[in-house]
Amino acid sequence: MTTGRLSGRTPVTLTLAVIVAALVTAAGVFVVPAGAGQRLYDDAAQFAAGVLAAFACFAAARDHTGLRARWRTVLGVGLAGWAVCRLWWIVRDVLEPDRAAVAGVADIGFLVLPVCVFLSLLAMSAWLPRAARASLPRDNVVLVIDSFLITGSLVALAWSALPARVFDELVRDPWAAGVAAAYPVADLLLVVMAVLLLLMRPMWGPARGTLWLVVAGVLAFGCSDAVRLLHLGGGVLGPVEAAGYLLGPALLAISATTNPGTAALPVVRAPESDWLHLILPYVPVIATGVVIGVRTGAGGQLTSYEAYLGWLGLGLVVARQMFTIVDNTMLLARVSEGQARLHHQAYHDPLTGLANRALFRERMVLALDAYRRRGVRVALVFADLDDFKLINDSFGHAMGDRLLRAIGDRLVGCVGGDDLVARLGGDEFAVLLEKRVDDADPIAHAILAALREPFVIDGHTVGISASLGLVLPDPGDTEISADILLRRADAAMYASKRRGKNGLVRYSGTGDGGLNADLPHLLMRALAETPTDYGFAVHYQPIVSFADGGVVAVEALARWTDPVAGPVDPDVFVTVAERTGLVAAIDDFVLDRACADAAALAQTYGRPIDVHVNVSAARLGQHGLAEGIFDALARHGVPASRLVVEITETRRIPDLPRAVEVAETLRRQGIRIALDDFGSGFNALAQLHSLPVDIAKLDSSLTDVDVAPERAAALCRSVVRICGDLDIVVVAEGIETPARAQALAALGCDLGQGYLFGQPGPVHRLAAMIPTQPGPATAARLPT
Repeated sequence: MTTGRLSGRTPVTLTLAVIVAALVTAAGVFVVPAGAGQRLYDDAAQFAAGVLAAFACFAAARDHTGLRARWRTVLGVGLAGWAVCRLWWIVRDVLEPDRAAVAGVADIGFLVLPVCVFLSLLAMSAWLPRAARASLPRDNVVLVIDSFLITGSLVALAWSALPARVFDELVRDPWAAGVAAAYPVADLLLVVMAVLLLLMRPMWGPARGTLWLVVAGVLAFGCSDAVRLLHLGGGVLGPVEAAGYLLGPALLAISATTNPGTAALPVVRAPESDWLHLILPYVPVIATGVVIGVRTGAGGQLTSYEAYLGWLGLGLVVARQMFTIVDNTMLLARVSEGQARLHHQAYHDPLTGLANRALFRERMVLALDAYRRRGVRVALVFADLDDFKLINDSFGHAMGDRLLRAIGDRLVGCVGGDDLVARLGGDEFAVLLEKRVDDADPIAHAILAALREPFVIDGHTVGISASLGLVLPDPGDTEISADILLRRADAAMYASKRRGKNGLVRYSGTGDGGLNADLPHLLMRALAETPTDYGFAVHYQPIVSFADGGVVAVEALARWTDPVAGPVDPDVFVTVAERTGLVAAIDDFVLDRACADAAALAQTYGRPIDVHVNVSAARLGQHGLAEGIFDALARHGVPASRLVVEITETRRIPDLPRAVEVAETLRRQGIRIALDDFGSGFNALAQLHSLPVDIAKLDSSLTDVDVAPERAAALCRSVVRICGDLDIVVVAEGIETPARAQALAALGCDLGQGYLFGQPGPVHRLAAMIPTQPGPATAARLPT
């Protein structure tokens, strides 16, 4: 079965069909004697043609599915019904050889074929591609109305051209004339319908060929039907005149056996075809009106048939216009609905249904304009959820999405109908207060209290908190803009995080300095220029041996004291850096400073000392990380064996295979890999299996063996045993008491880090933390 084009056998089949029809016609003319015998021969030949054509349609339908099978089946039913009527004529030819050739009631059965072709064309219309995604019933109704409108106009024109003899015959026997005229009129309707499909629908060549074969078949029927109408009362049609009844079924059967595929791309309809679609149905109507007008102007009289056709055409024109008006009204309604939907999508968050950043900014601009012009006060509350990523990590992103929707609903419940609640992105929300500005502080505290209440989602009780920033424009500040107002609210929110999160801070500065400084802006400025000039420094915390307290390594940690904002907690500025994409710059700064301080560290401890440098897990699989580390080591002359890269747990490793490749590259050069805060976040047992790890630094939640000795000791002992089996060195973090150090040493942990052994400090202060009488392990280093 050939797909995507007309079957290669179609031209051959068409040629054979024409030859067979010609041979049968010639036999009727030259071999079969005239009279009743010739009529019987013609009816038998036409019956055979109908049966064979119906069989071909049914056989072709079995090779297709859906609409392509349906129209072939319906066409086969029509041909079969036409053949049954021909069989009835054969019976009558045998029983009544001398009967008159007039139409009878049974001849109405011949109209089964036009009806089935009509239904087949509708099925083909549904199968053919359309230029626009309009309603299929709408397209079919327009197709039918236009077909009847054009056909009626053409019939009116043809009626005006009928010979007087035919008109007299029609008047004498209206029944026979009506039956005989119904055939060519039906044929004309089908031809017009098929031509409209060819003109109005974009389609590829094979489908166009199938339709042209249908047009040719119907035209063949129409020619013989028209001759029959003109011979009304004039006797039996000759073989040549009735040849269309042989060629028509053959052409329809060939159209059913073609197989245009759906994979081919349709031809895009040219823009001018839209004008053609609007004008074409009215061209014959106008032509008919002109002919009738000229005729009546010359003194002619309209017959009753012409009047009926005129009223029919007028009714179809009115129906077409009414349908067009209704269709346009529905289309405009859909356009309006679509515009409203697109407007809502453009200005609302798809997850929560709240206003998005674009709508929120527009409302802020309008509110500040009213503030500047008429003194209408406005307030802004900015809320950022605390540690929301832990919700996604613990319960999954689906639970996180449902929690965000619930938070949005709770925020809406805290404000009035005139206030605007928006989700600005991620876990950031904002509230614009325009009517109840005097109650801004109570409303902000109500929001804070509402978010502190646990949420029950899918049977889980989820607790969340938020850091809020509140800002009101200063009296007389006519230069304030929406960006400045939002930035101040954002700065106040970060001030709340610096104070310990889960709180509210009201912006109190007149600029962007002080406690409410704009941290993202200040952090970006510091890292874009020279970090040390803007308060960035690297402090070092020792890692010691439990056996004798000897220092075996130090961890390099970033610290920031901004000239404007003052000291900023590491958790705060690291969070800001991750949100703004600046964490890599901090990692690179710490790496460079640690390598630059390597000589000073060696002088402080009297020997080369290992240095731990943090690298975000999100960077481990990125290109250029290994090259940057190697460049820093070479630039400062530090051996690779003295560097330990600690993978921080704040983000999931996005590309684990690539991360393993980078880690192996680092280890081949002598750099060791450590997992920081092991046991929390993403750094768990799976990472020990997936990554080539040399050191595991236990999170303080696993080292509090003095607080919960039984449970914590069991967990810690298990992890230490697993790491020992994998040849992974264990470093216990969060050591603050001698009791905890002794307990961990008893569990098999050899190294520790914490305030018990010294707080992080600059290089020049490390000497004060060195034991005055170091034991033999002081000169040791982290095992390799």
